[in-house]
Amino acid sequence: MGLSPVFTDPLWRIPVRLNPVEVALLRTEPLRRLHFVTHGGASTISTLQSYSRLEHTLGVLALVAHFRPEDELLRVAALVHDIGHLPLSHTFEGLSGLDHHAIGLQLLRADPIRPVLEEHGISAGAVVAALGAQPPSPLTNRSGLLNLDHLDSYVRSGRAAGRLDADPAALLGRLRLKDAAVSADRETAASLVGLVCAEARLHTSWDNVGPVSVVRRLARRLLDSTDLAPAGLARLTDPQLWSALDACEATRVESAMIRYEPHRLKVTAGSAPGVPGDASGWDFSLRKIYSSEPLVDGRRIEVSAPELAAELDALKSLSTTFRVRWD
Repeated sequence: MGLSPVFTDPLWRIPVRLNPVEVALLRTEPLRRLHFVTHGGASTISTLQSYSRLEHTLGVLALVAHFRPEDELLRVAALVHDIGHLPLSHTFEGLSGLDHHAIGLQLLRADPIRPVLEEHGISAGAVVAALGAQPPSPLTNRSGLLNLDHLDSYVRSGRAAGRLDADPAALLGRLRLKDAAVSADRETAASLVGLVCAEARLHTSWDNVGPVSVVRRLARRLLDSTDLAPAGLARLTDPQLWSALDACEATRVESAMIRYEPHRLKVTAGSAPGVPGDASGWDFSLRKIYSSEPLVDGRRIEVSAPELAAELDALKSLSTTFRVRWD
């Protein structure tokens, strides 16, 4: 990346003229590594969510370049916002205390990212502030409103799953930023809410729960059975992770099973430990369900489109606890 002065995102079809600092960042190991980490995590085993974290990162850069083309700091923040992600993205979040946000902040202040920023007159602290909650950032605001990071995630996932009805470029033309959140007209907001709800149903489905629960178990076993430390696990790419699982006697068999025989997995909503004849089963809980809401004509959705707010509120009834077993 960066050999051509202009990058055009294939989803949004936004041409982005790369700044010198952006070119330099795209040539660093933490950014290049994201090309070998799947955005969809372990669900890439059972779905076609096979695009990388780097593809998503460049999509977010394109959105920032569209809405705030002259905001160099926010553009840089878009490029580095995911550098702390673990292999298979969110799959191992919380395992042994691993937190991709904390790891990302550490990487920002270390080689090779910090020297690149400083060479272009940008402090790591300023980038950290641009990623923070105060003041709210259109890139990552954590108010529950739809930000640019999540916008790209929902639309890109929708395209991969074949559930995106609108043309992304046309969709983008109907969006605005207001108070660091994405705002849309009523019809477009309904399309976005549909994508948010579909993503939540994907996360709570067999397609995600089964593979994620197995691979988390395998990672725990890998840490317990080898000299690999959590910090080392965190910086693996997806291919390196699978190689490590295949090389470890304690994980080799089940690692092959989840990749080549995932149909044998059985997932039941709810926790049922100790079920007779189910000694091989285990409980699994999702950490969270994402349900960011867009503004509708600049106003909160519960005021301007209560029926859409009700659709998002219904996501709270989705089960986040499961019983998983091999058949």
